Amino acid sequence: MPLDSRRICGPESTQSPHIFTVNKDIKSDILLNGERKDGRKLDQIRPLFLRPGLISQAKGSAYIEQNHTKVICAVYGPREVMRKEDFSMKGQLTCEFKFATFSCKKKRQHQQDAEEKDLSVQLLEALEPAVQLDKFPKAQVNVYITVLQNDGIALAASITCASLALADAGIEMYDIVVGSSARIHGDVMLVDPSEEEEYRSQDCKDVNEGKVVIGLMPSINQISALTSKGEIDFETISQAIKTCIQTCQKVYPVLQNALVNSVKTKT
Repeated sequence: MPLDSRRICGPESTQSPHIFTVNKDIKSDILLNGERKDGRKLDQIRPLFLRPGLISQAKGSAYIEQNHTKVICAVYGPREVMRKEDFSMKGQLTCEFKFATFSCKKKRQHQQDAEEKDLSVQLLEALEPAVQLDKFPKAQVNVYITVLQNDGIALAASITCASLALADAGIEMYDIVVGSSARIHGDVMLVDPSEEEEYRSQDCKDVNEGKVVIGLMPSINQISALTSKGEIDFETISQAIKTCIQTCQKVYPVLQNALVNSVKTKT
């Protein structure tokens, strides 16, 4: 056969680069000599950076960094509902959660997979209680989340980012929703876990191995969303929820200041 000069001939045998990575699924890898690998205390969150109004074409937008977890959100609307079957005197809120193809160690697909669709539903459930949907009848607001880099618990960062973007868009809300998370590792609780500390279903089958993610409206002290994964007893999960609530209360003033500074900049 004639040689196809347009093709680049690869090696006859290849190996996946993932076989050379360190196994992160070992229970003892979560803590190093009883301490977190990044030097944080057990109840210490990662450095937080917020910036509303980053996307000029969107009605509202926000960008958040929690160390190496980077999320951007765009909000469009309210705009008229096109399909008659979707007509309602109560406004509609839609959420689309997407990992960028380069955001994780393994390349993500361009189209939404099952995990991203599930996270979209969880994000919607966290934001809906905070938005005054009756203020825009016959209309809908669309929220688009893109995770640019995932270094653990992207859902919690996305809840905070989307809530900030909704406020930046001028959507009337009862309160800003703040996301927080905790990793349960036996009798140890890690607040705001990184990717190495994040719980995976194949990690361990012991009791008190899992994670908790909440969305909190701090000014009215109401939880809008609660997600847990793993096997955790009642007392431990109750303590984890209380710890996450305290974390949200600490982050709330930072969001308020970011919005105030954004409004001052626009005016």
